[in-house]
Amino acid sequence: MTLSTQQDSFWDEIVKQTQAKNTTSDKQPFFSLAPMEAVTDTIFRRVVAQAGPPDVYYTEFTNASSMVHPKAKFSVQGRLAVAENEAQPVAQIWGSRPEDIAGAAKILPTMGYRAVDINMGCPDATVIKNGAGSDLIRHDDLAEKIISAAKTSGLPVSVKTRLGFYHAEEFRDWLPIILRQNVAVLTVHLRSRKEMSKAPAHVEYIDEILAMRDKLAPKTLIQINGDIKTRAEGLALAKIHPGIDGIMIGRGIFENPYAFEKIPRQHTLEESIALLKRQLDLFDDVNANVTPKHFEALKRYFKIYLRGFAHASSLRQLLMETHSTTEVRQILTRELARVYEAVASDQHIYRDNAAAIADMAMATAEKHQSAADHKNNS
Repeated sequence: MTLSTQQDSFWDEIVKQTQAKNTTSDKQPFFSLAPMEAVTDTIFRRVVAQAGPPDVYYTEFTNASSMVHPKAKFSVQGRLAVAENEAQPVAQIWGSRPEDIAGAAKILPTMGYRAVDINMGCPDATVIKNGAGSDLIRHDDLAEKIISAAKTSGLPVSVKTRLGFYHAEEFRDWLPIILRQNVAVLTVHLRSRKEMSKAPAHVEYIDEILAMRDKLAPKTLIQINGDIKTRAEGLALAKIHPGIDGIMIGRGIFENPYAFEKIPRQHTLEESIALLKRQLDLFDDVNANVTPKHFEALKRYFKIYLRGFAHASSLRQLLMETHSTTEVRQILTRELARVYEAVASDQHIYRDNAAAIADMAMATAEKHQSAADHKNNS
């Protein structure tokens, strides 16, 4: 197999498999679960696979410099752990040193990885201070060197980035630089770094981005990210902009763990509770056999499964006060029969995803208002 063939094969397979499952005459985009820090580890990826699998998974983003450091490399192994029966994800790495990117990318095939993604969009201040993530938007010469370094691994190289650093309109200068590197996939989060996730995604620029791709790098796949919460929303967007190759869903998974299911339906509370129990079991297994996990980090997932039904908040509050998976299971054993009975009396035996989304929106608004009040009073 030639280097070029190897670099194309992974994404070619994804596209072919996606189209093979397509029962309509429309082009079918592939769907992926976005790489999210402290979220998309081997545990959560397998939970999402049970709820409704995407076509592509990504790892948490991993520091390339740590991967190649003799001592630090052990601290990041958990981020790249993949279970034996799990779909192989794309490894996302970040950094600002081309030699470290090259070294890290060359390690990945030995771990079973078939594709590598470079993070050039993370808005975190610490990452930017290290000259990586979205800071590379301001240093395009370094971005080019990093992509070239990653390609020495023989793996297909993709890039996830934002429209710009300060302004969304910067994409007209920034994205052509990436496209000219002939990356396998360019994932565009439709916001600038400055906008974070506060402004609406700039869908108005999609057609211009697609035309840019067609002119500069027709073989590069374009994947769109930002404000897309479900497969149905992604399909609707792709129908309006048929040149889109892929749809990436990130925060939407926190509102609806069934975001990727092909035929949306209501889900029973038992199904959502089963996902939570699956996460608890996988957490214990990984913590005991793969890498130490922090229980407190597990609490962020409770709101994914315990929302969208009556009395969810009271059960969630009880679980937030726990200190181990054993305590969580004890509370579920003690409280679930009571919750099911109360929910049934409300004639609401299903998880209501619309209610879950409204619940999430209200919680987010309250959080923003609290932060604003604190700022005004300080």
